[in-house]
Amino acid sequence: MYLTRTRDIRRVGFVSTRFQGTDGVSLETWKWNDVLIELGYETFFFSGKSDWFPERSRVVEEAFFRHPRIVELQNEIFDRSTRRRGLTAEVGEIKGKLKVALYEFVKDFRIDVLVVENAFAIPVNIPLGVALAELVAELEMPTVAHNHDFAWERQRFMTGCAEDYIVRAFPPRLHSISHVVINSEARRQLAFRCGISSVMMPNVWNFDEAPTVADEYNAGMRAELGLGDSDVLFLQPTRIIARKGIESAIELVARYNALDAGSQGKLLISHPELDEGDEYQKRVLDYAKFMDVELLVRPELIGVQRGTRADGGKVYSLWDAYVRSNFVTYPSTYEGFGNAFLEAIFYRKPILVNRYAIYAQDIEPLGFRTTVMDGYVTDSVVKDVARVLSDPVEERKRVAENFAIGKKYLSYEVLRRRLPNIFMNFGAVS
Repeated sequence: MYLTRTRDIRRVGFVSTRFQGTDGVSLETWKWNDVLIELGYETFFFSGKSDWFPERSRVVEEAFFRHPRIVELQNEIFDRSTRRRGLTAEVGEIKGKLKVALYEFVKDFRIDVLVVENAFAIPVNIPLGVALAELVAELEMPTVAHNHDFAWERQRFMTGCAEDYIVRAFPPRLHSISHVVINSEARRQLAFRCGISSVMMPNVWNFDEAPTVADEYNAGMRAELGLGDSDVLFLQPTRIIARKGIESAIELVARYNALDAGSQGKLLISHPELDEGDEYQKRVLDYAKFMDVELLVRPELIGVQRGTRADGGKVYSLWDAYVRSNFVTYPSTYEGFGNAFLEAIFYRKPILVNRYAIYAQDIEPLGFRTTVMDGYVTDSVVKDVARVLSDPVEERKRVAENFAIGKKYLSYEVLRRRLPNIFMNFGAVS
């Protein structure tokens, strides 16, 4: 037990670099918020960018990992092996501003416990992580560190002049922090590398909610994307970053088209965000041309939610894209868990999955029926995809089984059971 002066936890303060969009951290935070509100807690939010609950939020621009000053500092810190004296001062200046803002956030909203969403795990904003670590230490603040991915999981954070910062805050080893990880390998590595114990909480989905369905609103989506009635829409529901392995999705569509199955496949990438620059996007676009695959990247047409474009046309949500797609591709080389996988299961879509390590360790043993590739696309992979697309009975059987497994093991019920237990780690002995 982590003994603190807090006796009653009712007001929860979430902290992250952003609460916006459909990145994995924002999605999981939204789910935790849903369940905590259901359980009777009040929730508040601190970030650098947000479109959530303005009356319960505090936004400080320097907390955003893509703020110009933060990008400049991060690039210098991880590109050089020696840190200039002025850089340390600049980090300290921004850290100081963020720390003052965090103190005000805790005071103004009377926060009982902080939930730090990945800001103690991956060092994309060093001043924010250090500011948080100092605040937690000084206030002996009950804190849940919800860690999605760590510095040692990203090559770009393995060099540079940030060793002291990483030791201090990524993650910090403080007695009032309870660490939560999203996969079993992270739990092992956190214990091995840092001597820190943790609780595993997998990504989850609300399998009881009503999904978006095929309706009048999304009826014209395929036509607006340029698809004919017989075309097959493959959906790649991820950002355009290298670890998503989008080349394998392109190869799959090219090889499916070569089967002459009576239909042609096109590949839609739903998320336009370029969190790691645009070089990989250029490669993906060039590779699609080389493989003669029509690649659809339509940020003006696909958004987080339904809306209206400047020209009066419709904006379709990610969920509309799932509804109107035929097959989901998820050939990631690495994932902390797999939100897009859960989305495909919920929307009862057949899915191709690369056996990335966490999938093999934590997800596959649950019994999901997917088309599996082991690092690269093979003839058997392409044939299995073609079989599912040509056999409605087989498709319905697979997706129904997958939905049942997801609801049993990866639903909101997991959070309802475990979150109160995590908060029980904090409290005073009377």
